[in-house]
Amino acid sequence: LSAERLEQTGAVDITALQQQTPNATVQVARGSNSTLISFIRGIGQQDPVSGFEQGVGIYLDDVYLNRPQGALLDIYDVERIEVLRGPQGTLYGRNTIGGAIKYVTADLPDDLSLKVRGTYGSYDQADLIVTASTPIGDSFKIGASGARLSRGGFGRNLTLGTENYNKDVWAARGTIEFESGIVKARLSGDYVKDDSEARQGHRFTRGLVSGAPVLDDVFDTRAGLNIVDQEVEAYGGALNIAVELSDTLTFKSITGYREDKSTTPIDFDSLPAVDVDVPAIYNNDQLSQEFQLLYEGDRLSGVLGFYYLDA
Repeated sequence: LSAERLEQTGAVDITALQQQTPNATVQVARGSNSTLISFIRGIGQQDPVSGFEQGVGIYLDDVYLNRPQGALLDIYDVERIEVLRGPQGTLYGRNTIGGAIKYVTADLPDDLSLKVRGTYGSYDQADLIVTASTPIGDSFKIGASGARLSRGGFGRNLTLGTENYNKDVWAARGTIEFESGIVKARLSGDYVKDDSEARQGHRFTRGLVSGAPVLDDVFDTRAGLNIVDQEVEAYGGALNIAVELSDTLTFKSITGYREDKSTTPIDFDSLPAVDVDVPAIYNNDQLSQEFQLLYEGDRLSGVLGFYYLDA
């Protein structure tokens, strides 16, 4: 899916993929705006527990995001998003049985550029994305983007007096590109902070012990867990280097490092009583290194690769 197509359909984040991709489910996981659950052809992971590997791999500029927390990427500065049915990873990155979703950011333009995009919608949705870049000499380009994405809640938490299903996200990205002769390198970094209120559930049955009624609005909740605040912070960087060894042979190095920290209050019974409540706390850091040797001939193409992940 190209950037133009995603913009025409009003896509805000990668959950929009499931409206345009057969046999793919890409949804917000319980509790947050930035934790992802994804399935391709029925293979995936429903429970976004930090200790389990995902059945569908999420890649940001060829760097595998090994945890679902912070993996629900907002769409800005994107060139295209690929949905590849699995198994995938045989020719790149980490093996994932369900498939892969690859988020590819756009290369920096050759000329000085400044773009500002604003959106206002129902429920006080207010989005602002600012992107700027400039060349420095013949070989270097630098660019940066910032995004503020916000929306009021569809419902209310009637116990805590807070919004339910709102959005409060800050995001930024910076890039340095170098190209000279046979060498092309790209150093990029990104940051996202999600301070949205926790998404808490709606009960469809009356409380057998408490007598709690079924609420009229499915977006309202009576969940009472407030030991930890809903918060997700994720950041990372990548260094991609490509060297054309000959007309048919290219060497690539992909180095990535990421960290994310999140807390999420999960109130399973959606009632004020402190009983089936889980204040979940996740911490993750990962280092990955990939080497690729690519051959592209008239009648034959191939890749030889090595991939390392420590998380």
